[in-house]
Amino acid sequence: MRISGTSDSLIESAHRLLSLALKEGAAEAEVYGMVGRSVDVDLRREYVEMASESYHCGLGLRAVVDGAVGFSSSSDMAQLKFVAMSAVRSARARGRDDTWIALPQPERVTEPEGIYDRRLDKISPEECIDIAHSLLAGCNEVDGAEPVSGGVACVSGTGFVLNSQGIELVETSTLMQASMEAIARREDVATGSEFFNSRHLELSMKSVGRLAGEMARASLGGATGEGGRFDVLLRPLAVAELLEGAFLTSLEADSIQKGRSSLRGRLGEMIASEDLMIVDDGLLPGGIDSSAFDGEGVPSQRTVLVERGILKGFLYDNYTAGKDGVRSTGNSVRSGYSDLPRVGSRNLIIDSPSAYDLQAETEGYLVHGLIGAHTANPISGDFSVEARNAFRISPGGEAQPIRSLMLAGNIFEILKTIEVGIDRRSIGSIVTPTLKVKMMVVGS
Repeated sequence: MRISGTSDSLIESAHRLLSLALKEGAAEAEVYGMVGRSVDVDLRREYVEMASESYHCGLGLRAVVDGAVGFSSSSDMAQLKFVAMSAVRSARARGRDDTWIALPQPERVTEPEGIYDRRLDKISPEECIDIAHSLLAGCNEVDGAEPVSGGVACVSGTGFVLNSQGIELVETSTLMQASMEAIARREDVATGSEFFNSRHLELSMKSVGRLAGEMARASLGGATGEGGRFDVLLRPLAVAELLEGAFLTSLEADSIQKGRSSLRGRLGEMIASEDLMIVDDGLLPGGIDSSAFDGEGVPSQRTVLVERGILKGFLYDNYTAGKDGVRSTGNSVRSGYSDLPRVGSRNLIIDSPSAYDLQAETEGYLVHGLIGAHTANPISGDFSVEARNAFRISPGGEAQPIRSLMLAGNIFEILKTIEVGIDRRSIGSIVTPTLKVKMMVVGS
């Protein structure tokens, strides 16, 4: 594994913390560490509001006593003994957990391609400001559009996991993100947004700014939508928002085990359109959440969840896999060293062998984004959301902007009828094309 940028002293501190936890009485222990650098530029209208360069590092400790897990973390390496004591005491206070098996054992891992860019690792604040200015320049190319807010973030970091079973894994990666929100005015006002994320450096974000401005301008003069049942095209951003709010947790093993998923007991059943594929791939080349290993040091893998509409599997971390007597799928995720690992998707990919150009044949609505998807019920799958940047469409016709549109339905019913487009795009860790929902409930 590449370890450039990692502080040797931080890894030494991690080994010391592991030893301290075992001395305090932990039967097993695990240390997760991170060290990283971030260059951020925030835009407000035509100006750079803030530019910053920041560094972070820290260690998180899980200590296991009688199967119970205690946790503590710190960015102060002078506090390691206190961290060890706190984690062990926390585990003892929780009491015995008979469902705990053990921390993961070392296994061979595969390094994914395309997750590190040395240019991004070394980028200066001045270069990042230049990229931010290209966002503004792109937006200003669009007549009638103005930038409202946006920004650029360039991140490089090293994460590592070591445990008392012998795991010691280190990996360095990079990430670039950019976004722009624009406004357009005529008799009315409309907004539009666009974004970019990649593991690699792009020196110009002019296209992102321009697309945000064009979306704002195209949304001017919106008419009132017609209510009823219509075919609706959900663009990749809208798909990702709906999946995150209403569906993803149903695929996670802890939701299954706690009875919080409508998919419990349905392995092998047809739950979606017969051509639908849903795959989670922690090794996707250039994937936003690709890594050689997950948050516990388990090798990343490709996991088929839905194949030809049939439910094939669920997402497991080490603990939930132990409870079900299966192997972890490498789906332990962490948001940082100060947080406990949890079950989560890595690069969730929506695909179909029958994908085609949906817009050319659709009479109905096209929706670029959603408002309120977080209010969906992930257990029942019911949702009611507001469409953002919606258009009335017809084959061969010009898209007409719609001012206000509500969408309602049930994600588990929708999956049975959807058709899949060809414009696949990465929305964070969800990789999806446009999806067509047939006869969706629409309200004006």
